Amino acid sequence: MNARKARAPISLLLAALMLFLPACSQEDGQDEKTEEVLLPISINGKEIKVGETTVQTLLDEGLEVSWVDENYERITVDPATELEANSYYTGGSIKVTDNMSFSISLVTDEEAVSLGEAVIARLELRMAAENDKSVLETISFDGVPVTELTLENAMEKYPDWTGNEVMWLHYGLDYKYDLLFDISTGILNGFNIERTYDVDWNG
Repeated sequence: MNARKARAPISLLLAALMLFLPACSQEDGQDEKTEEVLLPISINGKEIKVGETTVQTLLDEGLEVSWVDENYERITVDPATELEANSYYTGGSIKVTDNMSFSISLVTDEEAVSLGEAVIARLELRMAAENDKSVLETISFDGVPVTELTLENAMEKYPDWTGNEVMWLHYGLDYKYDLLFDISTGILNGFNIERTYDVDWNG
């Protein structure tokens, strides 16, 4: 390392400032920004973290990922397909059963990457009354099986979120969470997790 040592008087001054600034911040009533916590999703114990998990990770874990092509036909993904840099892709899905799938979107960074290296940017699941409960029990949101995450439970677990009798929401700087509930039963019937990215939406 090539860092130079500071002279003693400057070091003392900086130390004093470090002690002084937090005190000023508290006096102004401004709390330090807390880092947003990413809430994971699990399918049969296989964890998916929006903004971190790649398509290749899903494939390696045996999950079936497909995509809608230019002819609007759903095809199995080819992880070697080249994606453009700084772009957002929609139309993907992760199969749970023949009648239920997660909808996913992908994002690329400043460099072009293969589809397998692209990161999951958005994850959405809609559930219906006819869905097999034994299958739903294998899906969890933040460690809680979706069959147990009622509106009442969500309000207790996430008291700083906001919403009404059909939704409980949190829109932070980096992450957006939407939990949707049946108005008559309060049972979870869908959720969406999305990470905000600064991408070229115009292509």
